[in-house]
Amino acid sequence: AGEAAAEERSVLLANRAACHLKDGACRLCVADCSGALDLVPFGIKPLLRRAAAYEALERYQLAYVDYKTVLQVDCAVQAAHDGVNRMTKALLEKDGVNWRQKLPPIPTVPISAQTRWSVPSAGAPGANTPPATAPRGGPGESTAAGTERARTLKEEGNELVKKGNHKKAAEKYSESLKLNKECATYTNRALCYLTLKQYKEAVQDCTEALRLDPKNIKALYRRAQALKELKDYESSIADIKSLLKTEPKNTAALRLLQELNRA
Repeated sequence: AGEAAAEERSVLLANRAACHLKDGACRLCVADCSGALDLVPFGIKPLLRRAAAYEALERYQLAYVDYKTVLQVDCAVQAAHDGVNRMTKALLEKDGVNWRQKLPPIPTVPISAQTRWSVPSAGAPGANTPPATAPRGGPGESTAAGTERARTLKEEGNELVKKGNHKKAAEKYSESLKLNKECATYTNRALCYLTLKQYKEAVQDCTEALRLDPKNIKALYRRAQALKELKDYESSIADIKSLLKTEPKNTAALRLLQELNRA
């Protein structure tokens, strides 16, 4: 990755950690996850993968701490709840009723990191950046059930994107947005619209995402892509320049800017 931005390096390390975990190379997985977390603290994927590696190595206390840290970032992550339950049982058997007294300290996650991290899209700039998820008024949005249903629909959309079914994924994201106006869902649907060549709709979704999070990297990048296709080069360049103020070494954005300057 050379001089790539911290976010990009963190994603690469977390992805390599997943390969190590699958191969059973748990110590290598721990090392890569720790490296990813040094670059971008409190990332859900590296925390979960490191916890799984610690669990396989029977380092249950460290696994427990990582699973609990994930739940501070996003209390809806079921894998972390399941991990905490498993580690609690294992530590109770190993250390008895006083097992909590032997735990290493659990880090306090700052409020700024306590927001749901989006599922990264392959090759997307800023893929490991936590988006703003401020819900706004509307039917069902204030209820926990509505928010949970919205999250489930978004995840179903994410799975469809991985399978290449962008049309159906966009429908799932649309259903999710009726329940919860979330920045990540807008940028995910924008990605689908880009793939489907519905560029005006992609611009609209990115604009909505930027109302929720004015510096959102994905929204700026994807709107720039859509505007380029609509031949609105001036606006596209403006979005890329805004993005580069936040991430001056974002390689995808720099590449797009070069293309726009040649257009």
